[in-house]
Amino acid sequence: MSAAALRAVLAETDASWHGLGEDERIAPELLAAGRESAIGRRLLGAWLAAEAAPALLAPQPGAGFAAAALRWPRARVERLVRDLGALAYAPAIRAEVRREPVRRLKQALDNAYLLALDSQVWDGKVQNQLALQLGEHLDRALRAADDAPLYALLDLRGRAELRLWAERRDPGLADWARLLLPRHLHDEAPALVAHLPPDVVERLHTHHGARPLSA
Repeated sequence: MSAAALRAVLAETDASWHGLGEDERIAPELLAAGRESAIGRRLLGAWLAAEAAPALLAPQPGAGFAAAALRWPRARVERLVRDLGALAYAPAIRAEVRREPVRRLKQALDNAYLLALDSQVWDGKVQNQLALQLGEHLDRALRAADDAPLYALLDLRGRAELRLWAERRDPGLADWARLLLPRHLHDEAPALVAHLPPDVVERLHTHHGARPLSA
């Protein structure tokens, strides 16, 4: 177990993952003290490995321990999630032709908007019922006064697409993406079925994994 890697994981893990709920959550002052001591970090890491992050914190030789957390800083995960969400909503984004919603989407999503329009990345073919559902959700988000509901919508879908792909292809990353956000966002999330093809998710995963954070 790499002490430096464990310290990095604990520094970014949301406090809600330490404990089994509101009644059993570790007090903030105890958690802070635990993160600052070698014994405390080992205990916190062992608890996470036993429940929330078994793949991420499984014993690994050499530099393998917590490798996903080191390869995927928070900013990189957030970029991947946003792009996956935008691409998952591509059928609705491509169907939106009204002037003001298109302007909002371009301004809010920037390059993710272009990604959603790119049929060479994904053809955007889904069943009619799903297409209608995506359109309704997007329309509702665009009727809000600011972009926060739009970002929340895309990120919810992006996290689901990433989780469902990573649980099979990169389990450590699946664990890490959960730890970065409050537990309730996962416990209360609706059961979403992935509709992006696995090879499309893998393509974005590879792209973001190799992309410099400053780019």
